[in-house]
Amino acid sequence: MTALPFFKAAHQAPQREEVALGYEPRDPEWSSPNFYEDAAAGGKDKRDKLTMESASLPEHGTWFFYLQRLCNHCAYPACPAACPRSAIYKRPEDGIVLIDQKRCRGYRKCVAQCPYKKPMFRPTTRVSEKCIACYPRIEGADPLTGGQPMETRCMAACVGKIRLQGLVRVDERGQWVEDRTNPLYFLVKVAKVALPLYPQFGTGPNGYYIPPRWAPRPYLRQMFGPGVDAAIEAYSFPSRELMAVLQLFRASQTIVFRYEIIEGDKVFERTVDGKTWEIFNDTVIGYGQDGREVARVTVEEPRHERPDKHYNSI
Repeated sequence: MTALPFFKAAHQAPQREEVALGYEPRDPEWSSPNFYEDAAAGGKDKRDKLTMESASLPEHGTWFFYLQRLCNHCAYPACPAACPRSAIYKRPEDGIVLIDQKRCRGYRKCVAQCPYKKPMFRPTTRVSEKCIACYPRIEGADPLTGGQPMETRCMAACVGKIRLQGLVRVDERGQWVEDRTNPLYFLVKVAKVALPLYPQFGTGPNGYYIPPRWAPRPYLRQMFGPGVDAAIEAYSFPSRELMAVLQLFRASQTIVFRYEIIEGDKVFERTVDGKTWEIFNDTVIGYGQDGREVARVTVEEPRHERPDKHYNSI
């Protein structure tokens, strides 16, 4: 077989039977781009219809899985390659992907080619915009952290304490450098409970999710890949180290670069599938980029009783 140069093969019909066309939302759709992400779709196999059927674990018949989608600042982003104006670039110092608003002319090629649909076209300004990863906070420009890298606003404002941000070191090939005590490295590479969204797209997304336990497994495997079952098993009955690291979620607005665990007493024990599962009241300490302590939390949350002179408002 004779191989053709890519610029010739791209124009030959037999080579173009399957083409990634992308999808570009119409102008009216921009009025509520995330509408169907905020509304339940109904019961299983019964779209937009409620069901009163009883549910049994490990899968709920009716379920609502709200996915917090944000720009993944991919390792191999599709948006810069699609932009005819070269208005999109990836910062080498931290991997943040940005759009140069002065160069953008609103051609929307980034909108069509991003598989996660994170660049959005603004009809009023006629240019595309996207998440900027709060880069001034990442750079340590916020005075609250004294020059240390700070978590983005969506992380810091999460009232559910379900988000954690980190920075990892990469080698010349773009691969993560082993850093065993970095909480992000531990969750993704060691415990493997945090998985990338649609890894089959091939863009190397840098946003990772701990999959929910009660959503249908085939659906989750499609979204997060073949590691779903192992991730849910590890999260449902976490190891001693994982239980401690999970306490760092929303423990500080300063990005944690390293953690340390001080062992505590055993506070819980049960048998699961013939195996003993124990919980220890360990203390996990998080350290910032400069090595200073920025967080100290225990597995067992402290309890405080209000004095009798105050009324309880339950």
